Amino acid sequence: MSEEEMQAMAQAHAQEREILARAQMMKKIGRRMSILMGVSLSFCLSLLGNLTSGHFTLLGFLISFAVSTLISLIIGFLVPMKKVGDSLANALHLKPRSLPAHCAESFVSDLIYTPVITLAMVALAWKMATSHGAQMPFLPMFLHSLVLSMIVGYVLIFILMPVFFKLTTRGQLPLEN
Repeated sequence: MSEEEMQAMAQAHAQEREILARAQMMKKIGRRMSILMGVSLSFCLSLLGNLTSGHFTLLGFLISFAVSTLISLIIGFLVPMKKVGDSLANALHLKPRSLPAHCAESFVSDLIYTPVITLAMVALAWKMATSHGAQMPFLPMFLHSLVLSMIVGYVLIFILMPVFFKLTTRGQLPLEN
């Protein structure tokens, strides 16, 4: 093997290691984003649900926050939100990291997280209330909460996603244009 071939092979291996390192860094950033977004969204939606119920209790909030956080983390680790967002932007022919792409990504993220979290929180609240003798229909309670949660969830995701992305990538990732 000539020296040129050895240099070419060494360069190819170096590029391969760089690609693997970048992929590991992106996974790490994705995990951090999932945790930050999941905990933040869970906190705010749990607080919203408990405050709008008219019967705020610290225990009710803590239980709903814990359940919501668990659900959010599971969703965040199972659903590759970056890939989903990039695929959506490509499908809609939107420029990456543009305002229209961010709006679409926030909406899809809201559609994935918020209904599941809201269903769990309302079911938990409904179960607790009816176990104490309250007579209330589940569906109207869920639909009202879902509409409110979708609006608040979208705003939160829209605002927090870029903030958390900057926090998690600070000094780690050269951003391409």
